[in-house]
Amino acid sequence: MDNLKKIVLAEDNSTLSLLLKFRLEKEGFQLFMAENGKEAVNQIETNNPDLILTDIMMPYISGLELISHVRNKLNSKTPIIVFSSAGQEEMVLKAFNLGATDFMGKPFSPNELVIRVKRILS
Repeated sequence: MDNLKKIVLAEDNSTLSLLLKFRLEKEGFQLFMAENGKEAVNQIETNNPDLILTDIMMPYISGLELISHVRNKLNSKTPIIVFSSAGQEEMVLKAFNLGATDFMGKPFSPNELVIRVKRILS
């Protein structure tokens, strides 16, 4: 497996993002962190990641706007896994309609995320 697969992680919860960063780097992925949607757009445009992980609810630019930017402005087919708290079915449907690849409800298992990431990137 190519150990330099690049992932942009857009998550405003610093505890969760550090946990996921640690877990994914341990699996051999290179992580680029973003605490909000603006940072995420910069990281995506700068690093051309193989995968994007994003929360839906974020400061400045939401995860939905991020998906729209990646699909429409950047015209990118980069896989996007979206996170959202339970009970936001409408948001999840919007995310899929905008071009999200996969969805995980919070709270979720970091081990399950790793399995989904590997499946998408293999």
